[in-house]
Amino acid sequence: MKRIISTDDAPAAVGAYSQATTNGDLLITAGQLPLTADGELLDDASVAEQTRQCMRNVEAILESEGGSLGDVLKTTVYLDDIDDFDAFNEAYGEFFEDAPPARSAVGAGDVPKGAAVEIEAIATTD
Repeated sequence: MKRIISTDDAPAAVGAYSQATTNGDLLITAGQLPLTADGELLDDASVAEQTRQCMRNVEAILESEGGSLGDVLKTTVYLDDIDDFDAFNEAYGEFFEDAPPARSAVGAGDVPKGAAVEIEAIATTD
């Protein structure tokens, strides 16, 4: 059975989507933009700082359900410009020093709201 997840510690969903959903085995986040929990878009920040904010949002959602980044099985990353991959990868690696999850990274060309990066995650809830 699907259950909707929502936390005030990550940016609110502003459209026809949820911050995350779970079926009790897996937790799947929506794509997280570099928005603060208060809704401030960090679109003028560096790719590295935008990546860190996206990851803090993913982390807040997981923690709201008693999980952590250690539970992440897979992430999908959308970069506005694939040439930003190295800067993104360095910041992203700060969050997964040991046993990183599987990951796909795509040069999307147009990330919503003019952001440089968007990150979604699939985690186990065991």
